[in-house]
Amino acid sequence: MPEGYTLELLQERIGYRFRDAGLLGQALTHSSYTNEQKINRKKNYERLEFLGDAVLELVSSEFLFNEHKNVPEGELTKLRASMVCEPSLAFCARDIELGQFILLGKGEESTGGRGRDSITSDVMEAVIGAIYLDGGMEPAKEFINRFILSDLEDKQLFYDSKSTLQELIQGKMKKELRYELLEESGPEHNKIFRVSVFMEEECLGEGEGRTKKAAEQQAAYKALLLLRDRKCI
Repeated sequence: MPEGYTLELLQERIGYRFRDAGLLGQALTHSSYTNEQKINRKKNYERLEFLGDAVLELVSSEFLFNEHKNVPEGELTKLRASMVCEPSLAFCARDIELGQFILLGKGEESTGGRGRDSITSDVMEAVIGAIYLDGGMEPAKEFINRFILSDLEDKQLFYDSKSTLQELIQGKMKKELRYELLEESGPEHNKIFRVSVFMEEECLGEGEGRTKKAAEQQAAYKALLLLRDRKCI
């Protein structure tokens, strides 16, 4: 991890102090690092991610169940899926610069892994799993409420960015909306896509993601922020 980004600093940022700091260290360790350092593969974040995913699903389900009392099961399922998908969790991870704390192998580091949504979203879930193992459900729930289920108005703008932008530009403003693929890089199994979104001929934002859909979502979100600054929303 870059100089200055220590486990101590991350614990201060998330407001939780680990009894076993090794769990936090494991949650931040990518498989490329354990492979490069010839460390036991079980010491990377993957098992903690599996656990954190389950905890996150339970807490977010309870939250939505209580907050949307008249919404049917199918709609709750869709809403939960949008809130805990890869781009959404990566978006939340950026609030605490989580990517800067991850231990990566040199190859993964050189190809931009520290800022890759697929990695930061996985680590976000791994941190939840680590907190759950270290302190139980209550601190894990507090972390999720604070960093994932808070400020939902802005986050909802992100979760629904593509459909919101389409409704705004094509529906209300009666203008053409299109996405343009700028770049496709990386190996076949781990591609990175960079996309621009245009209103007529004006570029409103760019996005990057492991899939074109994720890149388009990020581009649409940046476009919505720009249009909100212009008082169009």
